[in-house]
Amino acid sequence: MDLIHIRAVSPPDLTDRTVALLRAEPCVLNLIVQPGSVRNPDGDAIECDVLTGAANEVLRGLRNLGIDHHGSLVLTPVDLAFSERAAKAGAEELGTRARAPVWEQVEARIRGEGKYPPSFYLFLVVAGVLAAVGIITNSQILIIAAMVVGPEYGAISSIALGIDRRSWPRIRRGLRALVVGFLLAIAATFLFSVLVRGLDLQPKAFELGFRPVSNLIDTPNFFSLVVAVLAGVVGIVSLSEARTSALLGVFISVTTIPAAADIGVSWAFAAAREAWGSLFQLLLNIVVLILVGTGTLKCQRAIWRRVSRQRDQRASSGTAEG
Repeated sequence: MDLIHIRAVSPPDLTDRTVALLRAEPCVLNLIVQPGSVRNPDGDAIECDVLTGAANEVLRGLRNLGIDHHGSLVLTPVDLAFSERAAKAGAEELGTRARAPVWEQVEARIRGEGKYPPSFYLFLVVAGVLAAVGIITNSQILIIAAMVVGPEYGAISSIALGIDRRSWPRIRRGLRALVVGFLLAIAATFLFSVLVRGLDLQPKAFELGFRPVSNLIDTPNFFSLVVAVLAGVVGIVSLSEARTSALLGVFISVTTIPAAADIGVSWAFAAAREAWGSLFQLLLNIVVLILVGTGTLKCQRAIWRRVSRQRDQRASSGTAEG
């Protein structure tokens, strides 16, 4: 049984309509109204718990009333609840919809990742240098470490949301962050690799051309495309269902950070063909991740809207027959 807690501040002239909307929804529980109890903004406090599957409709109704503009709305996930009434309402009213994502939370999660403080660029540089060490020493462990550190999927998912919502400022900010961040990472790995080469610190195997890790990265092929497509789907679905983890970061960064690092390493060691291959790998995967992420967002919305309509139609039919 999944619930979210909604805390709203309603102007007095909207309170009756807000309470009526919430009382009419069978999936709204524990409704509390405290007239005149809120300051800044002044208004009435309204709190309730909503079954997650019905949250999209409830929030849409509250926003249509203008609560978010004239007052405020705060959403909080409920970690644990014991309520037989809630369980019964979920089984009777929601069915499959009980697992529907709360799109306000999904978008807030993506927007939160789509911010680019100095640490965003620092993490990209650190991840790039770690990957460079992994490439030069043929260490898969260090490549994985670089994948975990890389923060680039926050920008990629933010761009996908921007395309979905046609928010051009969000798209521009995300693209600028990716371009600047990866340029810094490539520059750092290039300088690091020049230093390694200048001091003759590269392993003998790497110098002789035994580069299995690098060869996997700078040779884009059909399988690279498959990995990027799967990563794009899994990334957005995990964000929408709040299943993000370090392993998700590994799965997604495998298509980006190592390629950026290999560009710098290859140029430093005068391997132009490998550098161009890695550049193509990087651009291909970023584009695919953005496009697949956007498509997955749209598909998820369409699927859950269809599920909701079918449920509503069955409920209306049952009411008419009764």
